[in-house]
Amino acid sequence: MNLTFLESYKTLIETPSISAFDEKMDHSNERLIHWLSNVFGDFGFNISIQKVPNTRGKFNMLARVGSGEGGLLLSGHSDTVPYDEGKWQFDPFQATEKEGKIYGLGTCDMKGFFAFILHALHDIPLNTLKKPLYVLATADEETSMAGARFFVEQQLIKPDVAIIGEPTELKPIYKHKGHMAHSIDIEGKAGHSSDPAKGVNAMEIMHQAMGALIDLKTTLSEAHRDTDFSVPETTLNLGHIHGGDGENRICGHCRLNFDIRPVPTLSDDEAIKRIDSALAPIQKQFPDRITRSLMYPTAPSFACRNETQIIELAEEITGFSATSANYSTEAPFINALGCDTLVLGPGSIEQAHQPNEYIDLSYVDPTTKLLQHLIKQVCF
Repeated sequence: MNLTFLESYKTLIETPSISAFDEKMDHSNERLIHWLSNVFGDFGFNISIQKVPNTRGKFNMLARVGSGEGGLLLSGHSDTVPYDEGKWQFDPFQATEKEGKIYGLGTCDMKGFFAFILHALHDIPLNTLKKPLYVLATADEETSMAGARFFVEQQLIKPDVAIIGEPTELKPIYKHKGHMAHSIDIEGKAGHSSDPAKGVNAMEIMHQAMGALIDLKTTLSEAHRDTDFSVPETTLNLGHIHGGDGENRICGHCRLNFDIRPVPTLSDDEAIKRIDSALAPIQKQFPDRITRSLMYPTAPSFACRNETQIIELAEEITGFSATSANYSTEAPFINALGCDTLVLGPGSIEQAHQPNEYIDLSYVDPTTKLLQHLIKQVCF
């Protein structure tokens, strides 16, 4: 199957693979995974497909060519976010080429990365590799990152270097913040507001909990900073609160949702310990009334170890200095394979999750050359 770059893009975009917590909007990525398996198989890759547990028909694909230890992993997620119906000027499931751009859902973030890989492979003598080349397509990055979590649990490979092709404008990203979201539930005792002593006001207890979290916010921002980030401090944001059901009723339940975006010096486990420690005095004062829970699995922070000097190589090839990002990716999971990992790919993050998402075709030549250079440098 000798597809052109545009033909590959067309199939990738026309094969829906939306990830959503809402089951009605969620798609299986199985058809896309099998298409990727076929086209990489035609290049001589050995293919392994893994069903991702506890998902709605989601799969990872690992393609390998070459033998030996180490090597290079090119990784991307096979899913997209849902699209804003009515806000698109183009069909989100058609790869529409216009004025030097390709429009469609996933053109930039980031199904299109696989088309760049396929295009780069045409001029690589894969039968002479000295180290293996891997291509990984993961599932559900846009929701739970279940595919990457499952893949790293298996520890199937240990490459020397991994490149995650998220849209970075071809600027190497060597670290990024993490993200975790928590809910605090306060169970009070409802009653008539005319006699407060007969109830327990959950909102008043939440007021104390919020004060403790605001104090923690200051502590974390001072103790865990990294000036490589445009927002250097670890952030804590009180995002959503709801409590009570009437002005003449004692509030019987109150919920607060908040998030933390830690820099790499603050691990997820330590952050959770700090939250629980901050809330402990209030829990002691009001036994069995305060519950903290994760809203969804954490996305850890990430920092490249750079044991192979991949940062310097990427800077040399791209002409850009390595930098950081405030958003999260699959990098901490891929990094847990024991390899040096960079986030580096075509397109701009400004296009991600936007109506009329597009990739500029000016990225074709530099991205192709980047991938070919990396393959030759690491695998030959």
